[in-house]
Order: sequence, then C-alpha cells, then structure tokens
Amino acid sequence: MSDKLAGKVALITGAAHGMGRAFAQRFAHEGADLILLDRCEQDPSIGYPMGTADDLAETGRLVEAAGRRAVSAAVDVRDPGALSAVVSEGVAELGRLDVVVANAGVCTAQRWEDVTPDVWELTISTNVTGTWHTCQASIPHLRAAGGGSIVLMSSGAGVSGTPFLLPYVVSKHGIVGLMRALANELGSQGIRVNSVHPGGVDTPMGEGTHAQIGPLVAASPELAGIFAVSLPFGRMEPADITPSVLYLACDDSRFVTGTTLVIDGGSINR
Repeated sequence: MSDKLAGKVALITGAAHGMGRAFAQRFAHEGADLILLDRCEQDPSIGYPMGTADDLAETGRLVEAAGRRAVSAAVDVRDPGALSAVVSEGVAELGRLDVVVANAGVCTAQRWEDVTPDVWELTISTNVTGTWHTCQASIPHLRAAGGGSIVLMSSGAGVSGTPFLLPYVVSKHGIVGLMRALANELGSQGIRVNSVHPGGVDTPMGEGTHAQIGPLVAASPELAGIFAVSLPFGRMEPADITPSVLYLACDDSRFVTGTTLVIDGGSINR
C-alpha cells in the first residue's frame, strides 16, 4: 500500500459488508481512520440479507487490524438528526473529516407494474434522500478541514435505462444530479464531488438482485442484451471497484470533480 490517505479520516455509509467493507479495508491500509455507519437491520421489502450489527463490528475489527482507528454506529441514513449526531460524534473522536463515501443503498427487482408504494418510498428515501442527508451531515466537517472529497455511489443503472429496476434506476440517476450540483457549489471551498457507477458486483445486493432479474429477463428476451458486457472477466468483486473509489478519495484526483466514473465491463457502451 502507498499511504494515499495517511492522516485522513473517512466516513463510509453502508459499511457493514459488501463494497462498504471493501472500501473501509483499503482505506485503512492506505492510512485512514474510519467512521463506519450502517442501518444494521433487515427491511421486509428487501429480498437479500442486509448488513447486521455483527457485520459492522467485523468491518471495524478489520480496520483496527490494519492499525487504524474505527468509530462505528448503527444509524439509518433516512434519519437526518440521528445521522448528523453520529457523524459529529465520530469527527469529535477522530479529529477531522476528509473523505465521505455515501455507499448506503437498497435495490429491488420487479416489473414496473409490481412496484409498490412501499418499495418506491424505501428506495428513493434511502438512495437519494439518505445520500443527501449524508452530504448535509458531512459538508460542514469537510469545510472545517479545509476541503475534501465526496464520493457518491451510484450505479451503471444511474446512467442507463436498466429494466426491472425502476425505483433503483430513478434513485441512481438522482445521485448524478445531486453530485453535479454539489460539485459546482462546493468547488470554491476545496470540496470535490464525484459519482461512481459499478455494474453487477458480487455482493449480497448484487447477487440477490441478479437472482430476481434472471426470470424477468427470461420472460422478456428482447431485453437480455442490455445486461451484456464487453470484457470476458466474469462478475466483478468489491475489490474491483475499490481502486477507483480510492482514486477519487485521495489527492491523485485533486483536479477531478463533477465526474461520473463508470465501472461496468463496457455494458452501457453496447
């Protein structure tokens, strides 16, 4: 490792498992202390296992095993008051905040006519409003540190019309608008804002969604090509996304803001 984040403190939401844990581990090995947040409860509308308190504790243990400090808290990003409080507590303990990775999100797969009001509300309130709450809670601390980097986790579905993921597609497109507007407003304060757009990744969300989409695509074979990729490397792992997130988090990308970085094996280019 190269200590690209030495002396910095990073906040990661959705940190209990999957990509959030992978980001936390890599950031720790690059010298960062971590504020680790996750909802830590299962939602009945979600068909794959969400992160648990034990999962979040394990992420914290892995950070500490790398020789860095970790502050962990169970909090729902939909609750702005609670979120702001735990972010402020984490910053008070670790001393500053330099990097924010807004990674918390949910996904369901169904035809448009099967989208229920509960699924719509859960997806939009978590993925868009929750990301906004994360930014609101974090920006004052980034400003106090003299600047920093915000990385918003969107999706390949945030720059394409992926079928059978309608609420998710809408939410991840919303992330792009949030990123672009904040990048303009915060640039003069030395705060960079970018979004990352992974394709299918082998995480509980990715595997659960993949299993749900399979039968829907089989029943609508004319849409199968939308899910094809160009590179013959198989399904991506969280570690395949981590270097790009690290790049946007560290000073290597000090002149990069307002960008959408797609990591999807060439799917949206087809």
